[in-house]
Amino acid sequence: MQVSRYAIQSVGAAVVVTLLKAVAYFLTGSIALLSDALESIINVVVAGAAFLALRVSETPPDAKHPFGHHKAEYFSAVLEGALIALAALAIFREAAIHFFEPKPLEAPGLGIAVNVLASSINAVWGWHLLRVGKRERSPALVADAKHVLSDVVSSAGVVIGLMAAVFTGYLQLDAIIAAAVGVYILIQGWGLVRDSVGGLMDQAADAETLANIRATIAKAAADGAIEAHDLQTRHAGPVTFIQFHLVVPAGMTVAAAHDICDRIESSLHEAVPGARVSIHIEPENKAKQAGIVMRSAN
Repeated sequence: MQVSRYAIQSVGAAVVVTLLKAVAYFLTGSIALLSDALESIINVVVAGAAFLALRVSETPPDAKHPFGHHKAEYFSAVLEGALIALAALAIFREAAIHFFEPKPLEAPGLGIAVNVLASSINAVWGWHLLRVGKRERSPALVADAKHVLSDVVSSAGVVIGLMAAVFTGYLQLDAIIAAAVGVYILIQGWGLVRDSVGGLMDQAADAETLANIRATIAKAAADGAIEAHDLQTRHAGPVTFIQFHLVVPAGMTVAAAHDICDRIESSLHEAVPGARVSIHIEPENKAKQAGIVMRSAN
């Protein structure tokens, strides 16, 4: 519930920023500021989608979804990527029109000041949201935060370009800046979709996390087990599913093997927050002398 609370706060922040950028556009008539406002409108929609996805992902496992609903978060990130692509196309269209039919800017100083205020709010909120998203391992919050911060970067480019247009009198620069914003957010959208599809396709844990898992298993299972092999991992939102085969001596009792499994699970839960561990016990004649070897089988 705490994570979804940040998502609903993100909706409020996005609405405030969008209204400020809309004011900046109406004050100046700048197509570059319009492109900036369009990107912020996407932030509002995406923040709302992230809130809904997080509420679904927090739903406890049930008979039809025994592994939980964590993948729901990835859908909001995919939606964000699609909306970014649509916004980029709209920006390209407006930029093309205004490049061949440039219009003088009205009250550029005031419009730029309002836009800087909106970007400052975005910067503070985006960094905070990114920190929370990484801490909670939430793809929806991280995607939302990255989009907000990309909005800050594109807004900075818009402001610098508009100032150059005002000082040089080259009005086509307004449309050129808008097109550049479109290209930038299109690249950001592709990155979000790529990462989210990886999650939906049960992408394995990254190399650093995998190395941590292997080291944790080796240390926790050293007293009693022979080896661990066929290690498999996958991410689903904040949860990392870990499964492997654990080889123990043939004469070991079920109780002793169960104690080793409990020790391994406890260590993995500490090393990998949100870990869901599944261990299959095997006798020593199943040893492969591969994977995570603690000692040789007899």
